[in-house]
Amino acid sequence: MELWRALLALLFLLGCSGSSHHSLHYDYVVVSEPSEGLPQFFTMGYLDGQLITYYDSQKKEKIPKVSWMKEVEKEDPKYWKDGSDILKATEQVLQEDLRNVQHRYKQYRGFHIWQTTYGCELRGNRSIRGYSQYGYDGRSFLIFNKDTLSWVALDPQAQITKMNWDANLRWSQRNKFYLEEECIEWLKKYLSYRRKEMLPWTEPPVMTMTRRTEVEDDGMETHVCRLDGFYPREIDASWTRDGEVWLQDTFHGSVVPNADGTYHYWLSIRIDPKERCRYRCHVEHDGLQEPLDMALKEPKSNLGIIINCIVVALVLGCVIAGILVFFKKHQDGYKAATSEWVFFLPL
Repeated sequence: MELWRALLALLFLLGCSGSSHHSLHYDYVVVSEPSEGLPQFFTMGYLDGQLITYYDSQKKEKIPKVSWMKEVEKEDPKYWKDGSDILKATEQVLQEDLRNVQHRYKQYRGFHIWQTTYGCELRGNRSIRGYSQYGYDGRSFLIFNKDTLSWVALDPQAQITKMNWDANLRWSQRNKFYLEEECIEWLKKYLSYRRKEMLPWTEPPVMTMTRRTEVEDDGMETHVCRLDGFYPREIDASWTRDGEVWLQDTFHGSVVPNADGTYHYWLSIRIDPKERCRYRCHVEHDGLQEPLDMALKEPKSNLGIIINCIVVALVLGCVIAGILVFFKKHQDGYKAATSEWVFFLPL
């Protein structure tokens, strides 16, 4: 793995969460000591966790990372050029930020990293969320509270910046407007581009069922229904009892993207083993010609398990005995061996 990818995995202040229905967010990174494979400045844009835009200080060009992002050129032919120009200016501001924060910590040498991440989420219940925060060397530095139009200093060295930025009310209002209005509009626009290209593509979910081998203290057992490799993201999955949706003692994970653009999801249920035959995992998805219903599997016979254990134990005993003999014989021998947020202020 390249150095900068490893750094991101360790240091990024992730603003988006898997609980949102759709999300758009941007990460900006400046480093004090660039190297081969690690530009001094780079930024990436994500839609639902998928990389869609990229820019760095070496190429100095904002580029699309998915084919459907080129649709934006039809509405705005200067989108990529304007975005590149904006990021060139942003790069200068954030590099100055890094020098200033190093000075505050009296860290004039060595490798240091300055980050900012911001974005918005459009949730399944139509509520929205916007966020913006800064970090230094992987630690939170400042977080924007858009409800109070103020910045929260998470480090003593951030107090000076907090006071300066809090005094600029107009800038805070602009940030709030972007996070709650403009960002959501861009999010919807990018979703429309993606849907336009991906509409013909559907992948049905692959369903697997697992059961906990141990029995709970109260006699209940847990079953997990896993759904993998499906597209589009929207999926309707539930547990049913006697054909009716059953919510009691059920738990749901978040719909999470896979590396290939598909998604996976899980839901579990705790039941009385005596009523196992009454439950089904019910799934509806655009990739399915008809809904899936999978019954809970009955456990294998204990007799078969006991026989298998005996056979394994005998084989293992023989192997161990052989190893001991081998070591005994060789003991002596072994001893010898642009849609982006452009309103940045300096620290």
